[in-house]
Amino acid sequence: MKLRTKFLLFVIVLHGVALTLSWFVFRENKWLFLASELFIFLSLWFSRSLYLQLLRPLKMLTQGAEALKDKDFSVRLIKTGQSEMDELIEVYNQMLDQLRHERTLQEQQHFFLEKLIFTSPTGIIILDYDGQVQQTNPKAEILLRQLPRLLEDVQELGSGEARTLTINGVNTFKLQKSHFIDRGFARHFVMIEELTTEILSAEKKVYGKVIRMMAHEVNNTIGPVNSIIGSTLKAHTLDPAHQGALEVAVERNQHLNGFMRNFADLVKLPPPDRKPLSIQSLLRHAAQLHEARAAEKNIRIHLDFLPNDTTVSGDRLQLEQVLINVIKNAMEAIGTDGDIRIAQLQDAVRISDTGHGVEAPADVFTPFFSTKPDGQGIGLMLVRDILMAHGWQFSLETPLPGDTRFTIRFAR
Repeated sequence: MKLRTKFLLFVIVLHGVALTLSWFVFRENKWLFLASELFIFLSLWFSRSLYLQLLRPLKMLTQGAEALKDKDFSVRLIKTGQSEMDELIEVYNQMLDQLRHERTLQEQQHFFLEKLIFTSPTGIIILDYDGQVQQTNPKAEILLRQLPRLLEDVQELGSGEARTLTINGVNTFKLQKSHFIDRGFARHFVMIEELTTEILSAEKKVYGKVIRMMAHEVNNTIGPVNSIIGSTLKAHTLDPAHQGALEVAVERNQHLNGFMRNFADLVKLPPPDRKPLSIQSLLRHAAQLHEARAAEKNIRIHLDFLPNDTTVSGDRLQLEQVLINVIKNAMEAIGTDGDIRIAQLQDAVRISDTGHGVEAPADVFTPFFSTKPDGQGIGLMLVRDILMAHGWQFSLETPLPGDTRFTIRFAR
């Protein structure tokens, strides 16, 4: 039973009893009976006034409670003029102001956090309570589209664990998983940070320093040695065996000098001189450079172009060097009798061959790594550095035997 109902029942019963008693006690004395009736009516009027004074604040408090229940913090109560009730209303209004301020602050922080996550250069994946992907920021969406297997590595990570992952021997990512407590349960999230640029920059500094030191020592040695050998050959008449041996030594020294020059040129690779380039013209020229050599080995080069040409901004000489190296590797992988297909795709170029495939796909872009007995391991290393300097993505894969694909994706 509500308090209002109890109060009304109390007033009705009390005044009903008073009326009955006044009738039985003062009915023989008309003046006393009238006085008692007047007193009872005054009591009823006072009770009604008190009821109204109590009811209005209670109504206001009920409305305030309903507003709080609906999380509406804009409703403020008006003071009634009663000191006791006004103190309660003042406390309520202060509490409401504080809740509204905290809610506004929380919404601002939530908006700032969402904006920070959205624009973060680090990929962020938020998982639900079951470990499934619930939310991702744009960077994580791009990485998941490009690298589908990334999600498998994310699922395998335990909370607090970190892992470094290398894709295609080039792209390196750091995966770190952690969690926070949300409503009493652990919510996990994963941060994916790309380390490719930093790692390659540090790597280039290291091997650049080694190459410069080696080139300096080799040049300082080869120059005087060749000079001494040349003077000896001119000043003395030697038997054919010794003369032939010295000439071979000079030739080998020149070969060593050229060997070191190749490495030195790699370290001195200049930034790309970007100019508008026709992709079809670039591919056609690269194919023409290999036609004679390919014909000797019965290798057929096919050009597949789209109806419309593509124009990109790049360094023509450096990009020609990329295509020359890739096509040369494709011819070496085929050996004799095979096909090389150079295709123009939408915002990409793909060079595929029917060779034996990639033997070590995770290592082919590693500096100085080569599967050929006389290889220097700088061909694909140069390709990698040129394409990354252009900001273009690339991949090397053998999805099926006899189908090796090198794909270059342009940054439009």
